Amino acid sequence: MDLEAFKKKYEPDVARITINGKSFQFFVPSTLEPFMNTEDPHHHFPLWAKIWEASLVLAEELAQLRPDPQKQLLEIGAGLGTVGIIASFFGHQVTITEYDDYALAFAQANAHLNQVSPVSIQKLDWHDPQLKGQFHLIFGSEIVYKEQDYQPLLALFQRYLRPKCHIVLADGLRRTSLAFFGHMSNHFHVEGQKKVLRSQNSETTILLCSMTPK
Repeated sequence: MDLEAFKKKYEPDVARITINGKSFQFFVPSTLEPFMNTEDPHHHFPLWAKIWEASLVLAEELAQLRPDPQKQLLEIGAGLGTVGIIASFFGHQVTITEYDDYALAFAQANAHLNQVSPVSIQKLDWHDPQLKGQFHLIFGSEIVYKEQDYQPLLALFQRYLRPKCHIVLADGLRRTSLAFFGHMSNHFHVEGQKKVLRSQNSETTILLCSMTPK
């Protein structure tokens, strides 16, 4: 991938984060305007275009998980690719997926920027998934915003999760995320813990949940 051409096309900013003692850089949009629906800015709002606090929590969790080259991991709703790229750096075999084409371009660029390429980055529509195979771990951060995604996500989990394996999701403490995990508890054993990220001026609570099939 030509990173200079990418930077010329998108003129991104660079965000720097540290996970498990290792520093990473990620291209992020400098403005949201090119990626928004100008006729209806609330429709398909580019939620992918920032590094969410939940992604930092999940990245830290995976960075501390001992990698196994025999285990295949699947990231859904990857956005900028932050979590999957960090997991790849720490030795995990990851397939990174997203639906938005702009997000996929940023994820590809970020994989190259952090020198984890070649890495598998694929487009995935939760409502019409076309991936092959199954995975030992499915993970994602800030994926739950709409009730209409609950059932497609359940079907996705049931189709792509290998037997006796699990799912790890990190989401902000919202009504939709709590309702989602309640819905999933009909099919999975759900174990959740609260993680609090504190900065000088704010405090953010993240719900980190592990789910195993019943």
